[in-house]
Amino acid sequence: MLNGGLDGAVALRFFMPSSALAPYISTYYLTEVSHGADGAVEDWLHPEWANLRFTQEPGWSSALGDAPLSSLPPIVLTGPTSLAAHFQLEGSIRAWGVGILPLGWARLMGVPASEFVDQVVSPLDNAACAHLAPIRERVFTGERDPASEAARIDAFLSELLALRPPSKDESRILAAHAALIDADVASVGELAERLGMSSRSLERLSLKAFGFSPKLLLRRQRFLRSLAQFMLDPSLKWINTLDFHYVDQAHFVRDFKRFMAMSPSRYAAVERPVLRAAAQARAASTGAAVQALHHP
Repeated sequence: MLNGGLDGAVALRFFMPSSALAPYISTYYLTEVSHGADGAVEDWLHPEWANLRFTQEPGWSSALGDAPLSSLPPIVLTGPTSLAAHFQLEGSIRAWGVGILPLGWARLMGVPASEFVDQVVSPLDNAACAHLAPIRERVFTGERDPASEAARIDAFLSELLALRPPSKDESRILAAHAALIDADVASVGELAERLGMSSRSLERLSLKAFGFSPKLLLRRQRFLRSLAQFMLDPSLKWINTLDFHYVDQAHFVRDFKRFMAMSPSRYAAVERPVLRAAAQARAASTGAAVQALHHP
C-alpha cells in the first residue's frame, strides 16, 4: 500500500492486486476528500486505460474533454480514453477505483474496447457491464478499513475472473501492450514488425483490446511519457520533458491540446490536488506515474 496526499484535504492510497489478477488490473486506489460541506476538489485526469470507480457518498461529477461537468451515479465504468477527464469531488467523499488493463478488459468485459472509448457508463443501467455493479455493495459494508476494502475488491474480481474464460488473444494482447510501453517503438510499421502481424490484423486487435487505432495509441503513449515527467517534477520546463520522438515543442503542444483539451501553460497553472499526489504514490508503487505507462 502506498499513500499520497495534499494538505490533509485529499488522501490517496494505492493497493496492488493479487498475483492472479496482476496481468489484468493495474492498481486499486482510494481517494478520500475531507472538505467541509461547501468545499470541492477539482482536477484533470490524463488519458488512460479503462477504470471502474464507485463512491460511498454522493457528490462527484465529471466530463471528458471540454464538455460541461455532469453528476455521476455511484458506480461508473470509464472506457479507454484519449481525452482528459475533468472531475470535481464535493464535500467529504470516499471513492474507490480499479485500473483495468487491456488484458483485463478482454477477460472481464468480453466486448470490443472500441465500443466504450471516451465514454463513462454505469453498470447500473448498461447490460454490457452490469456484472460489475455488485462490487460496490461488496466493498462498502460499513467497515471503513481501506486494507479490508481492497481485499474485498480483489476477492470480487477473483471470483469474476474464475467465471470468465481467457481471451484467445491473451498472448497477442500482452505482446502488443509490452510493445506500446517500449519508447523505441515509434510507428505502426515498427509495432506490426515487433508483433509479427499484418497491419490489418494489428488494427483489428488494437480496436478490440485497446480501443483505439495503433497510430492513435502510439501518439497517446508518446504524449503521456512527456506528461508523466512533468507530473513527477512540475518545476521542469516543458521543453525538458519532451519524449525524444517529438520533432519540436510545437509538435508537443498540438498533442497536448488534442489529449488534454487545454494548452500546456493553462495546465501548468491550474491546481491539481489529486493527480499531483497520485503521480508520486503511483510511481513509487508501480514504477509508472500514469496508468497507461504501467507495464503489463
